[in-house]
Amino acid sequence: MMRPYTLLCPDCGETVEDHYTLSCPSGCRALVRTVYRKKTLDIRDEPGVFRFSDWLPVEGTIKSAAGPVTFRSTALARDIGLRNLWIGFSGYWPEKGGRVLTCSFKELEALPTMVRVRETARGRTLVVASAGNTGRAFCQTAALTGMPVVVVVPENAVARLWTTVETDRVCLVTVDGDYADAIAVANGLCSVQGLIPEGGAKNVARRDGMGTVMLDAAVTLGRIPDHYVQAVGSGTGGIAAWEASMRLLGDGRFGDRLPRLHLAQNAPFVPMVRAWQAGRREIIPEEDMPDARASIAAVYSDVLTNRSPPYGVGGGVFDALTATGGSMYSVENREAEDAGRHFAEAEGIDLDPAAAVAVAALRQAVESGKIGRNDAVLLNITGGGYRRVAEEHERYRIEPAFRVAPDVDAAVLGARVLGQVRNRA
Repeated sequence: MMRPYTLLCPDCGETVEDHYTLSCPSGCRALVRTVYRKKTLDIRDEPGVFRFSDWLPVEGTIKSAAGPVTFRSTALARDIGLRNLWIGFSGYWPEKGGRVLTCSFKELEALPTMVRVRETARGRTLVVASAGNTGRAFCQTAALTGMPVVVVVPENAVARLWTTVETDRVCLVTVDGDYADAIAVANGLCSVQGLIPEGGAKNVARRDGMGTVMLDAAVTLGRIPDHYVQAVGSGTGGIAAWEASMRLLGDGRFGDRLPRLHLAQNAPFVPMVRAWQAGRREIIPEEDMPDARASIAAVYSDVLTNRSPPYGVGGGVFDALTATGGSMYSVENREAEDAGRHFAEAEGIDLDPAAAVAVAALRQAVESGKIGRNDAVLLNITGGGYRRVAEEHERYRIEPAFRVAPDVDAAVLGARVLGQVRNRA
């Protein structure tokens, strides 16, 4: 049966059918991209993110109210000096329609990814590496669907792993190291037959799920915004906004210009900022992230600390910034903390630290003149509402099944993990 989409390599132009495909079959160093047979976007009568199923690489859905909401800012806009500021909110804020119970836009990625696994991965179990927010989103989705998932996080991120629905479908592995160590262990696990990598930026379901923030904004505004602002660790959200905008251009009803991307990182860990400002497609570790572990330990938002972001690959961050005339920003901890407090006072909801970094970057962009006071601006608030969820919902902590060192024998661990997953099936 033909799927309603195909996958395209932007480098060589090869088109392939989806078999949970994460890379170009010809070996190109590029992010495969979804090409939907339906070129116009119609909003479906589905809850949450699946309203946008026309442009998600799935056929089924999950009954979840989690999805992006877009509203016009008044207080924050006035304080910053903007007349047309729109907030894309992915978190828990019932009064605004925000029903993302894990309080992070990573849930927008997890929902279509799990459906894609069910439809294309033939019973294999997904392995997810995370610094916290992504892992929590996949735990919640596993709880909703009953589908198993293996989540690998640094030991210091374990407190971020909780759900609002009790579940035994999560196998949690904690690593005595940082996010890069968790990624390495997760990759090792996927050498075991039956376990597959979630894929990160390579996963079109994740990117297109994130892209629904732009889709929701365009539908709400009736047009593509002039500017898009987000804090990034891997930069995948920026890529997703660019790809979604190109589809909106193809639709023809939302304007004829791409939004300028304004992407921010949290100093002192700013490898993409340094590479972009130097005019380089490639990140040079010695120049762009010297003493990486110390820098990662010093940031306000550690979920923004990916040491191997899809920056220079075909269709990656460099290409997205180039295509949109975009900019990158370095945000200090004190700027982010101040911006987070100011947002909470102005708009009335607490922010994830990463979202606070985005607010600080918006300030920088306005003050530098890169964003005009009358421009239509979409500020992607990628997480918030933790206090409200804690007040209104029970939260169930996910306990680690395995605690390992970074140099663990992946084959041995993988066999034990797969055994636990199957015992719980």
